Amino acid sequence: MSAAPVKRLAIIGCGLIGSSLVRAARAKGAADAVVVSDPSPEVRARVEALGIADAVFADPAEAARGADLVIIAAPPAAIGLAAMALAPGLEPGAILSDVGSVKGAVGEAMAAAAPPGVAVIPGHPIAGTEQSGPDAGFPSLFENRWTILCPRASDDPAYPAQVERLSAFWRTLGAQVELMDERHHDLVLAVTSHLPHLIAYNIVGTADDLEGVTQGEVMKYSAGGFRDFTRIAASDPVMWRDVFLLNKDAVLEILGRFTEDLHALSRAIRWGEGDKLEALFTRTRAIRRGIVAAGQESPEPNFGRDKKPV
Repeated sequence: MSAAPVKRLAIIGCGLIGSSLVRAARAKGAADAVVVSDPSPEVRARVEALGIADAVFADPAEAARGADLVIIAAPPAAIGLAAMALAPGLEPGAILSDVGSVKGAVGEAMAAAAPPGVAVIPGHPIAGTEQSGPDAGFPSLFENRWTILCPRASDDPAYPAQVERLSAFWRTLGAQVELMDERHHDLVLAVTSHLPHLIAYNIVGTADDLEGVTQGEVMKYSAGGFRDFTRIAASDPVMWRDVFLLNKDAVLEILGRFTEDLHALSRAIRWGEGDKLEALFTRTRAIRRGIVAAGQESPEPNFGRDKKPV
């Protein structure tokens, strides 16, 4: 892909993921030109001040005009609306993708909005931090992280080549690419991402609601486990609201299984079944070590690296 970069990359939405895409594409030479559109005047002004894009547009259709790759980096519920808004600028042969954590509903929305001749390929980079906004992005965010692409059924003979072209783009950014069915993606992410976030939001809310423990004590005496939960629970509330509403079937399915396992764990604690507890903890520690060995720890961003005063 580095030998044949995208000629014009349009990023619609410039928060953490969108601004990281802009930075990574420029740093890796994955695109000749990178343009941005965002509905927020404040975000557009900040992107211009940072100087990370070649052009910034209020109208997403203008950003998409002439682009051979358009990636929507917006909250999941906004992706369909963004696709409709940019559709007049899309030209035949272009690729339309996204970075949303839900693929089924989002894929349908993008496909419904895209004009004929545009290859709709939903995508999801498994990367991120709890930070948000154009200042939060950094070019190494996607390195050694998985990006899942969910190709849709298509009778266009050019579609497989477009899927490979998008795959090559992500590989240029340092990502590993996996192709996956949309429904399977949503089930897998319900286990690996959506339910953990739901638990984090809930446990931090529970701590805040405790009458016998003050908020000051929660902050002062937070052990490592609770600090990890608060990091996850600091993620973008709008995006996660959308995730749970759009992927509710898969989330509720996994939540039901989790609730059953939690009841079993509660019984083991109540009845002093230490062997069951130890067996579970041993099994889960092995999973953690496997994640670390696979290099799937979150990268440490160097925030402020390319910031300029507003």
